[in-house]
Amino acid sequence: MNDNNPIFRLYLCFCENMMSSGFAIFSSFFMNTSEVWRSLISLTEPVLLSLNQGLAQLEILCKQLYETTDTAVRHQAEKALVEFTNSPDCLSKCQLLLERGSSSYSQLLAATCLSKLVSRTSNPLPLEQRIDIRNYVLNYLATRPKLAAFVTQALIQLYARITKLGWFDCQKDDYVFRNVIADVTRFLQDSVEHCIIGVTILSQLTNEINQADTTHPLTKHRKIASSFRDSSLFDIFTLSCNLLKQASGKNLNLNDESQHGLLMQLLKLSYNCLNYDFIGTSTDESSDDLCTVQIPTSWRSAFLDSSTLQLFFNLYHSIPPSLSPLVLSCLVQIASVRRSLFNNAERAKFLSHLVDGVKRILANPQCLPDPNNYHEFCRLLARLKSNYQLGELVKVENYPEVIRLIANFTVTSLQHWEFAPNSVHYLLSLWQRLAASVPYVKATEPHLLETYTPEVTKAYITSRLESVHVILRDGLEDPLDDAGLVQQQLDQLSTIGRCEYEKTCALLVQLFDQAAQTYQELLQSTNSSAADITVQEGRLTWLVYIIGAVIGGRVSFASTDEQDAMDGELVCRVLQLMNLTDSRLAQAGNERLELAMLSFFEQFRKIYIGDQVQKSSKLYRRLSEVLGLNDETMVLSVFIGKIITNLKYWGQCEPITSKTLQLLNDLSLGYSSVRKLVKLSAVQFMLNNHTSEHFSFLGVNNQSNLSDMRCRTTFYTALGRLLMVDLGEDEDQFEQFMLPLTAAFEAVAQMLSTNTFNEQEAKRTLVGLVRDLRGIAFAFNAKTSFMMLFDWIYPAYMPILQRAIELWYHDPACTTPVLKLMAELVHNRSQRLQFDVSSPNGILLFRETSKMITTYGNRILTLGEVPKDQVYGVKLKGVSVCFAMLKAVLSGNYVNFGVFRLYGDDALDNALQTFIKLLLSIPHSDLLDYPKLSQSFYSLLEVLTQDHMNFIASLEPHVVMYILSSISEGLTALDTMVCTGCCSSLDHIVTYLFKQLSRSTKKRPTPMATDDRFLHIMQQHPEMIQQMLSTVLNIIIFEDCRNQWSMSRPLLGLILLNEKYFADLRNSIVNSQPPEKQQAMHLCFENLMEGIERNLLTKNRDRFTQNLSVFRREVNDSMKNSTYGVNSNDMMS
Repeated sequence: MNDNNPIFRLYLCFCENMMSSGFAIFSSFFMNTSEVWRSLISLTEPVLLSLNQGLAQLEILCKQLYETTDTAVRHQAEKALVEFTNSPDCLSKCQLLLERGSSSYSQLLAATCLSKLVSRTSNPLPLEQRIDIRNYVLNYLATRPKLAAFVTQALIQLYARITKLGWFDCQKDDYVFRNVIADVTRFLQDSVEHCIIGVTILSQLTNEINQADTTHPLTKHRKIASSFRDSSLFDIFTLSCNLLKQASGKNLNLNDESQHGLLMQLLKLSYNCLNYDFIGTSTDESSDDLCTVQIPTSWRSAFLDSSTLQLFFNLYHSIPPSLSPLVLSCLVQIASVRRSLFNNAERAKFLSHLVDGVKRILANPQCLPDPNNYHEFCRLLARLKSNYQLGELVKVENYPEVIRLIANFTVTSLQHWEFAPNSVHYLLSLWQRLAASVPYVKATEPHLLETYTPEVTKAYITSRLESVHVILRDGLEDPLDDAGLVQQQLDQLSTIGRCEYEKTCALLVQLFDQAAQTYQELLQSTNSSAADITVQEGRLTWLVYIIGAVIGGRVSFASTDEQDAMDGELVCRVLQLMNLTDSRLAQAGNERLELAMLSFFEQFRKIYIGDQVQKSSKLYRRLSEVLGLNDETMVLSVFIGKIITNLKYWGQCEPITSKTLQLLNDLSLGYSSVRKLVKLSAVQFMLNNHTSEHFSFLGVNNQSNLSDMRCRTTFYTALGRLLMVDLGEDEDQFEQFMLPLTAAFEAVAQMLSTNTFNEQEAKRTLVGLVRDLRGIAFAFNAKTSFMMLFDWIYPAYMPILQRAIELWYHDPACTTPVLKLMAELVHNRSQRLQFDVSSPNGILLFRETSKMITTYGNRILTLGEVPKDQVYGVKLKGVSVCFAMLKAVLSGNYVNFGVFRLYGDDALDNALQTFIKLLLSIPHSDLLDYPKLSQSFYSLLEVLTQDHMNFIASLEPHVVMYILSSISEGLTALDTMVCTGCCSSLDHIVTYLFKQLSRSTKKRPTPMATDDRFLHIMQQHPEMIQQMLSTVLNIIIFEDCRNQWSMSRPLLGLILLNEKYFADLRNSIVNSQPPEKQQAMHLCFENLMEGIERNLLTKNRDRFTQNLSVFRREVNDSMKNSTYGVNSNDMMS
């Protein structure tokens, strides 16, 4: 390495520092604080005295905020400090707090306030002032290396924030905030405390630049992150590795707190470099086992050199267990380096070193009893298969020994199920991927999985069974209660268990027979204890779950007749157990065992019930031999029998009821199975007797919450599908089916007609009823059946729904189900709402919809201010349903809305005006914070701008600006549906504007007053349209634009309405490029508008869309190697 390389010089300084035992005196660098900053405290003595008193008061408030246990005092202190942070002289007072404050809390306040000041997007601090703050912070840290840890952290965070936000700021052609290594060099040349600060600065800066924040555009973040990656990150990573090599070569005294802290910060720095989001994918940490680290090609040298990998393995074995997890985290990232970084030979060599390192850890497992080490090592093992193929692993020299060690480690881990249960996921994912690869491996070397996979399967199954007794004995938390964790592990086991399936089945049959026999003996014995029975039920619960999982794993492999026969053996045993447990339900039942049965039935249904299943399967042959179930119809009768039994005995158990009804719903979806189901007498019984007398969950239970009735919708959706099979036009059959619901409506009507009635009973009856009806309405997606339902409910029962909204608008548990029913009734799904030409029902239905929206909207607005934590449930959820309802009826295509104004009917105006009132009561932030509200609002806005643009044009200026602002914010939403809806709405608005402008330039009749007003608003506020033009162009050029076609549609109109602004924007982007690329960028823009005329005809739009695709591709190619920033305020803000 060249002696003149700054990284190398810095490395030598650090080496000397590590060798010296004493602390050097820190030199007085960073003392060139400018006059601008000094002027902030050049105050007269009286003013200074007053400020000192104010500072003393601030220190008292800080102590109250952080130390007091009195909530009221803390609240008052917080309020006062918020006022301080918003005061005009906050900046000067912050520096005085840092200079003269006597407590660490006041220094923390100053650092936090300064971070907020430099982060604000409105009225940002001038560049000179930010440079001065940066220099002052570095000087402050350099002269005070022993500050409280949280103060140092806050000041480093401030430095990182200033550096990130000013990354593209220039002063005299110099990027003044990019000299980060030079800033840190002086720290690394001094004491260990200073070295820790220097390394922490680099670590925090890397982390800060890697993380997007919500206050600044994602485009700006990616631009900064890419530039930092290309200009500084590799130098920082190289520095951290060199410093770690030097540290590992010295006999460090890790009992010394400062040296221990330095090594920890170096490991954190290495990890932050390796964990960087190199290509802007913003990976989801919850799926980190699938992660690939997209290391740039320029980093190849660091990974081709095995010393980097060896460094971290050596560190693992030489440092205390408290630091080992950080080393393993780095190794996890290194093991996940993208495959394409290497050629085949290089990858094989790298993998060989990696496997050798893993083998060394497994052979010397002294540190693995530490839970954090164990967890990270499990993650490292999982990466072996997620990033490398089985065919590559088997070619590693020590593969047989390594796979044996991994198998032993896995078996031991599974047997100690109580230790680090969250880490088991990674071990199972490793074996799941290995087992799934077996059919595809082409290498001649043996993979040995046929030996070790059954051992892993056996260890998992037996360990779960053995855990039951211990959990009950010691009162431990039962993993079966964590449904998500159990399902995740079973999904993995389903693949592992199908490898060497004969051994898996033999084990399961043996264990199941033993447990079932013991269980039966206990039930028959008069001396058996309840604890012993519970233990056996727990073991059977695990076995039923596992049997369901391995049957569900059949899709992963090409199954044979022999395996189907084995499935039959397992299914027979579970069904025999079900018969035993069902016969005891009148005396006792086990909820967990019932949930396991339902999980088993769901897996069985997916694999062996349906149109695609071979009815000649040997499974059915085995079922016929053992249980007399000769075909699918008889098996379906078992399903229905179980469903009815569960609804009868478990009607008050919500988990079992909801999963049972979900199973019924899934069965009703199959084309052939639903026709077989209808012929069963049990199904006919349900269709004729759906009352609380037979199904207790349909009753009005005063002890349960209204929300517990949600499962009724699922029940009636399934019944509705079953009814429709043979319903046709038989109105008598429909009326017969609806009798229980008719009686319920009549009962509610009777209660509401009296002044004194039981409100709770009325609510419960009504909520259950509307949930039932919503299920039926959802199932009736054919015109004939839906018209029967419509004629049944309108006009007879619609007033009852309207009355409920009037009475209980403040109770969302009651109003939301009513509103959702109405939204379902007006939804023209599958064109089911088709009224005869002589029927006024479409208009009458809209009137009812308008009345409900208006009634609910006007009343919900009288609630006033709703607490933030309750606002969605109390208000926004209902508003969201109203928006969805209005969108459905406006786009249903069964109402001619022109007749309302023609005949003086105010139903349409009332609905639209209520929409505006509701909209204005919602802050912009809430529109995007709540996904369901976002989707319903933006989809409604799309319909309004498409078909009711005259209404939008007639709105007051502040309303128009609110709507345009919401569109502008929605364009950058993460939800593609929201973003696409905004593009469409913007396209309709821009097209309307363009047409109005075109007409105004021609000799046409005078436009309507509303058209004039809308044009006037747009002319008064051109910045709004210009900002959206900038945003759309920004997304197309710089971001991963997933809906390019949608973005292209409004862009042409925006350009034609703002040609001068577009020209300025184009010049700004071109000038921001390196001189050698400006001509190419200019040509891209020229080609974009080539052949485009000044109109918005479809042909012209299509040509522009094609041009835009080429433009985006060419611009991306041009900018790939560019690290220049776009300095245009419009493009970066």
